[in-house]
Amino acid sequence: MILSDADILRRLEAGDLVVEPLDDPDIQIQPASIDLRLGSQFLEFQHANIPCIHPNSESEVGEYVEETEIEEGGEYILHPGDFVLGTTHERVEIPDDLIAHVEGRSSLGRLAIVVHATAGLCDPGYEGQITLELSNLGTAPVALTPGMRISQLTFTELKTPADRPYGEERGSKYQGQRGPQASKIQGDREFGGDQ
Repeated sequence: MILSDADILRRLEAGDLVVEPLDDPDIQIQPASIDLRLGSQFLEFQHANIPCIHPNSESEVGEYVEETEIEEGGEYILHPGDFVLGTTHERVEIPDDLIAHVEGRSSLGRLAIVVHATAGLCDPGYEGQITLELSNLGTAPVALTPGMRISQLTFTELKTPADRPYGEERGSKYQGQRGPQASKIQGDREFGGDQ
């Protein structure tokens, strides 16, 4: 079951679903979703002199990722073909009986802005800000302003709560993240990690 605005409000008021700061619920809570705003931090991928990225090598990722913070009132220009990691302004806590789906807003999609390449899911038990995988598929640069509504979360209720929710017990790599996070795939079991 997908939660409606009434369901979302009820869960927020009960405190088992957390989205904070939720500064303007009348605007941010949509009929079946919550709009999330763009944070001020970005990870930009620089051109690097490496033949390829090896998912099992953390050092290579650091070589071509540069952090950028936009000052209040500033804007981030996303150029055609660019891919950057951004973050939501809000921090979320997803209860064990919900999955949150990260979606783009239609108004930005019509400007060719995509907010996630593949990671459009927040597992039950996830807590933290959400890293956005921002791309400009268009032919013109687009100005993104921290604080603008950039994405939306929809919530699906599970038939039963997750037995093993996302979190520290599982060794989940992105639990509690603040700001955009680069890939931590080298921590996956198939690359010698423990996850």
